[in-house]
Amino acid sequence: MLVSVWMLFTFFSAPLSAQPSESQVSLRVITGNDQGYLVNVAALQTDTALLIDLESMARLLRLSHCNNQGSLVFEESFTKPGSRATFIAGNNFVRVVSKDPDLPKRVIQLSAFPLLRQSKFYLPVEQACRLFDIWLDRDVVYSASSRKITAWLRGKRSAESSAGVGVVRVDEPGHASAKPTSSDSGATMITGIDVESRANGAIITFNVSGSLAAASLLKPDTSGCSYLSLKDASGDLALLKKTYSSGLVRSITPTSFAGGGLQFTISLDNRTFTITSSELQLDKKNNRYQVYVRSSADVEAIRRKEKEAQIAQVLGRDVEKWKLNTIVLDAGHGGKDPGAIGGNGTQEKDVVLNIVHDLGTFIAQKWPDVAVVYTRKDDRFIPLHERGNIANRSGGKLFVSVHCNASQSHTARGSEVYILGAHKTKAALDVAMFENSVIRQEADYQLQYKGFSEEHLIMSSMAQNSFARQSTLLAQDIIKPVDRSASTNGRAVRQAGFMVLWTPSMPSALVEVGYLSNPDEERLLRDRQEQARIAYGIFQGVQAYRSQYESSRIASMER
Repeated sequence: MLVSVWMLFTFFSAPLSAQPSESQVSLRVITGNDQGYLVNVAALQTDTALLIDLESMARLLRLSHCNNQGSLVFEESFTKPGSRATFIAGNNFVRVVSKDPDLPKRVIQLSAFPLLRQSKFYLPVEQACRLFDIWLDRDVVYSASSRKITAWLRGKRSAESSAGVGVVRVDEPGHASAKPTSSDSGATMITGIDVESRANGAIITFNVSGSLAAASLLKPDTSGCSYLSLKDASGDLALLKKTYSSGLVRSITPTSFAGGGLQFTISLDNRTFTITSSELQLDKKNNRYQVYVRSSADVEAIRRKEKEAQIAQVLGRDVEKWKLNTIVLDAGHGGKDPGAIGGNGTQEKDVVLNIVHDLGTFIAQKWPDVAVVYTRKDDRFIPLHERGNIANRSGGKLFVSVHCNASQSHTARGSEVYILGAHKTKAALDVAMFENSVIRQEADYQLQYKGFSEEHLIMSSMAQNSFARQSTLLAQDIIKPVDRSASTNGRAVRQAGFMVLWTPSMPSALVEVGYLSNPDEERLLRDRQEQARIAYGIFQGVQAYRSQYESSRIASMER
């Protein structure tokens, strides 16, 4: 089976500087009707190029993203069903995949792979704008003189659509290829179709590559179908077939004539709308055909419906924004830091890594729509502050850190769940001090944690007040299924100054699954079946939290 790649865009860029300096670029986002916002995007200035931070730019363009171990995935919902674009460090190709499995994949080629610096992806600003322009099919333009990017997010581009750039399609009998059917540069090829709805009708634009062939338009019949015929024209039938869920134009279906040429069946909704006229114009200046369909309709009702659709779209974005779609799992300690060690040599870092892997497996199996991000997947040392940074970079909505406890008393047993805050008991302080002591194994810990004190802890807690209630609810939901009946700790949620909870900007909890200092608990904690049981208990807690959290968010938006 032969796979062909059509029109891979090539960009030209100069070599990157070895020591770039931090900079900024203004981004003007226009959402329609002179509405929008102006913000600054992080950038790097090299000797030869200005590089834009792709994550910052995508976030301001209202794209969700996930940065995970050398790959960067953006997701857009401007169009239905939406699509995802994937960057890979050291790779010159950006892969675009629609959420509709029936739609073809796209590949966009870069002249240089993205620069990966301190876990962030950078591209030359002109190249980044062109990339988002092609992928989103929106106008994204950079002005070097004003150092400003302008992005129009409402509606598709005003000029020729680039939605077909980079399409990868299988050549099969009966399936039209994305390649031109003629090598003659003057041949008429239809490259795209745009429909612009108006209060009193619609404008259907057929974009052309090559010359404008002779054309004719048949007025709508009793079923609401109008027919546009183009002599000696060609195009990708699969790409040009359009279906619309609402509005005057319901569908556009192309067919090819046996002797050459195309005919487009334009299906109009003549039940809801009263069609008064239709007209074909050849726009030679912009090299396109335009069909004007006029109708009489209740303008106020249409405007009210449009307003309702806008409100629903905003609510949908808010629901998507607050949807619990990324969970960050943190296995405590690792590498040169073993954590607590039981009397029989059981190391905390090994126990919690197994539990976190099991927990991630349960989440992936039960919730395929939720991304799981691990601060570590194997036996390696990760600094405490970096664990929170990983959570923030990945766009996490929840952070769960798993540990084992230890005590001078060999009878202490059971599970505990903590949130960030000033300690209220000496026991809570002792646990936090033990977990925080790992920073001394970090090469630059005195600089990284300079000023961390009781006062600093209070300030950090105040900064996370927006997550305090959610973190408490999360901890309460986790402790119920995880706690053992013979526990000596009770089921109260505790708080202390855990540094690993200091950085994540999301609801966070730290789970102490048991005491390795207790011989009976050590025997349980090293058993794989018990580890899986504990992991499932944490999952049940997260499940209860998710159900309650998302329901309350949706309910608050519907008020």
